[in-house]
Amino acid sequence: MLLKGKIAIITGASRGIGESIARSFIAQGATVAFTYIGSTERAVELEESLTAEGGQARGFKSDASKMEDAEHLVKEVLDAYGGVDILVNNAGITDDTLLMRMSEDQWDRVINVNLKSCFNLTKSVLRTMLKARSGSIINISSVVGVKGNAGQANYAASKAGILGFTKSVALELGSRNIRSNAIAPGFIETEMTEKLDEATVQGWREGIPLKRGGTPEDVANACVFLASDMSSYVTGQTLNVCGGMVTA
Repeated sequence: MLLKGKIAIITGASRGIGESIARSFIAQGATVAFTYIGSTERAVELEESLTAEGGQARGFKSDASKMEDAEHLVKEVLDAYGGVDILVNNAGITDDTLLMRMSEDQWDRVINVNLKSCFNLTKSVLRTMLKARSGSIINISSVVGVKGNAGQANYAASKAGILGFTKSVALELGSRNIRSNAIAPGFIETEMTEKLDEATVQGWREGIPLKRGGTPEDVANACVFLASDMSSYVTGQTLNVCGGMVTA
């Protein structure tokens, strides 16, 4: 039980990678507060499922891209559980197109949801983490933020910005025993990739040194490591969970 007694906030956790992180945290003994902005029915089902597994979990409808929502969320979590030990900034979207065709709204929306949300939530939890002189902040970036990708200038910029933000927070808060790290997933097979044709997916798999796509659980396992005391001397780092797509 690597996270026994810990209280975690996970944004965008009603499906995919976020859901797997929530389940892994519950399995390791954490209390989980997760956010969603889509289906309330799905969020309630996840909350019930996590609770049925013996954990303590609660879903909050909250838009991570809005500072007001972030502050209100943290206040509710503090009122309910008395603290925040772990923050996982996982909320994210894509809106892909070539730069020449990209609208200002497409740029702003992706930057706000993916990058500004990290600022909003991190700033909102700082007071309680500083008071406790302890905390682990985990930001979900992407290998696209490390190496770029055609047709994803907005997404790549947002995910690269997360890496710079992560390092700056680590330098700023290390003396207070607050750690900040990033995870950069590669090709992770989720509900979204199931909609792609098999030939395309297999082509991507063949280009990966491990010859397979990752699973949400692969990312969740890395999250458990960075959230726990097993990584107590790790901060300011980016962990590429990508099967070898990025090797430097």
